[in-house]
Amino acid sequence: MSQPVATATARDRPAGPSPAPSKHRDAFFDNAKYAAIVLVAVGHAWEPLRDGSRTVSAVYMLVYAFHMPAFIIISGYFSRSFDGRPEQLKRLVTGLIVPYVVFETAYTLYTRWTDQVPDRPISLLDPLYLTWFLVALFVWRLTTPLWKRVRLPLPLALAVAMLATLSPSIGNDLDLQRALQFLPYFVLGLSLRPEHFRLVRRRAVRIAAVPVFACAFAVAYWAVPRMTGGWFYHRDSAEELGAPQWYGVVMTPVLFVCSLVLVACFLSWVPGRRMWCTVLGTGTLYGYLLHGFVAQGSKYWGWYDPAWIHRPLGAVAVTLVAAAVVTVLCTPPVRRVLRGVVEPEMRWLFRNNPDKSGKERVPVVRA
Repeated sequence: MSQPVATATARDRPAGPSPAPSKHRDAFFDNAKYAAIVLVAVGHAWEPLRDGSRTVSAVYMLVYAFHMPAFIIISGYFSRSFDGRPEQLKRLVTGLIVPYVVFETAYTLYTRWTDQVPDRPISLLDPLYLTWFLVALFVWRLTTPLWKRVRLPLPLALAVAMLATLSPSIGNDLDLQRALQFLPYFVLGLSLRPEHFRLVRRRAVRIAAVPVFACAFAVAYWAVPRMTGGWFYHRDSAEELGAPQWYGVVMTPVLFVCSLVLVACFLSWVPGRRMWCTVLGTGTLYGYLLHGFVAQGSKYWGWYDPAWIHRPLGAVAVTLVAAAVVTVLCTPPVRRVLRGVVEPEMRWLFRNNPDKSGKERVPVVRA
């Protein structure tokens, strides 16, 4: 754990969707991304098991309290050098916009079949299922220069998120409600430095994480029949969750603090050394975008129909299968096959950048 959190090269590099592994990459962040994407896939796999199981519902609520915040904080941390340079804007198009169009269309067509909704429209303005993250990350990255220049960016982002919970009229266009409510986590990531991650990786924090998670599970178990888990999705206003408007103003900072504590505990247990799963952390976008097809199809194929699946042994089996599936989807062979749709280069779409002499030069795109 004594190694630096990020080398100078890695620290100043914007986070691409899936940069190629190199000796300059910090294993800690790749390990953290892999662990977070496993939790995302497992959380989706647990959804059909929640009915009738208070324990599964509590674990589900606990995981949803920190897995996406952790992912978003890391995304913000690696977006610190974004300033709108041409090569960065190109990566926004090829690494976020193009995959969004492809997978939004693919998921719409796929769920017409799995959900048996043959007339579901293809709408690029209404993100379906998990594609919302690509739109949100696009918006967050574009606004990064602004957040780097305002005073008190985190309190301002929290204020934006609190105000968003007051307005059900924001609607579903581009899932803007969720982008605004998750915004403080991204802005926090922009504000973090390597020393902050070194603080949470201390032995004392790892020890404290055990009772913290135990207490968090107890609170979640108590809250299951008393509170809707919709608060952790951050996609609805307070009114849409059946609560008075002022609840959103209070719940936003409360949930933010709770999530940060759990994220710190989660990161404290992430190994800092290179491991078998480290290389998988470079392909988490693939695991994220692809595992949804299995999650949606598993319900249609009747994988959850056997009674034993809804018992403790079944929950364990579902967890292991979900973790295995998303692990395979993050592997280099899968990435090589699908790189053309997840991370297309599309050099034909962009003009070369002229230098000061007016001559065209080939742009250098940094990972």
